[in-house]
Amino acid sequence: MKKVLLLTPGPTPVPERALLAMAKPMIHHRTSEFQEILKEVEESLRYVFCTKNDVLILTSSGTGAMEGAVANLLSPGDTAIVVRGGKFGERWGELCEAYGVKVVALDIEWGKAVTPQEIETALKNNPQAKAVYVTACETSTGVSVDVKGVAAVVSKTSAVLVVDAISSLGGVEMKMDEWGVDVVVSGSQKGLMIPPGLAFAALSEKAWKLVKESKCPKYYFDYTKAKKCVEKTDTPWTPAVSLVIGLNEALKMIKEEGLENVLARHAKLAVAARSAMKALGLEIYAKSPANALTAVVVPQGVDGEKMVKNIRSQYGISIAGGQDELKGKVFRLAHLGYMNEFDLVVGISAIEMELHKQGYKLELGKGVKAAQEVFCAK
Repeated sequence: MKKVLLLTPGPTPVPERALLAMAKPMIHHRTSEFQEILKEVEESLRYVFCTKNDVLILTSSGTGAMEGAVANLLSPGDTAIVVRGGKFGERWGELCEAYGVKVVALDIEWGKAVTPQEIETALKNNPQAKAVYVTACETSTGVSVDVKGVAAVVSKTSAVLVVDAISSLGGVEMKMDEWGVDVVVSGSQKGLMIPPGLAFAALSEKAWKLVKESKCPKYYFDYTKAKKCVEKTDTPWTPAVSLVIGLNEALKMIKEEGLENVLARHAKLAVAARSAMKALGLEIYAKSPANALTAVVVPQGVDGEKMVKNIRSQYGISIAGGQDELKGKVFRLAHLGYMNEFDLVVGISAIEMELHKQGYKLELGKGVKAAQEVFCAK
């Protein structure tokens, strides 16, 4: 018998509570019954985003919210500074180019994080820039960015800071209002613990002023339409009703645990994962690793792609391989969302067994022991 365990950086495991809620009979979205649920979800999202701003709910993957954060803020010919330090940072640039926005690319070596000083220099050299686009947790590399430090720099200028928090919200600290972040976008299938299909965007007053000036074409991802509906506890288009109902349960779980405790749990899981990999003699790829996932360099003599496939096919455990230039060169172990220490221990054990089978010299159980020591520490 093979059990299935999902240890990928998205989709992540869905709690039974959310699954059961989504399995209930369908209800109509233009009813008071659904509006009550939607109101709860909107309030809970503000709690997780750490904002008093409205959080727009879109029926799409996170990329829909990213596209909206370009189409609604800018006009063709505008300039945007885009941090490209991985696959998803590059997506910001591709979206800007699709809408005729001039891209000032900050190309950061994969595995490293952009610094606030680099952002400051780019803004000084490009004072006409209307927006700065960054990725809080670059899922392709496992890198975490100092969003608080970047926000402190951008807030002193006329530009707005737009943060892709798709793989970090609910797992990595994101204090939107306190830090002065202008736009935060996210998705449902990662730290928010439900299946793919919902995207979210929260905007500051500074960002909404840009929305009024934007001349980019938009329709389905028109933030103005979405905001008007939020004010009426409604949605402009047919929402993913079941996903919203499941999200309500998942958000209740986050509130019951407490956001600070949720973040502390993710931090401990991350320390344990990194400690385990180092105990096995493996190198952590990211120089400033994120608490959502750990990217690990595949050791010499090991087939990285085969490793990921074997762990999934033989043990029923899904971890992620490398993307683009990192294909076969790294593997990525997630510790995001509905996960605890025992999920991670099982994943580490599977990694050890596969490495051993491929001839990598290690002491079986050494990584597991290192993780357990982290969990047992006060």
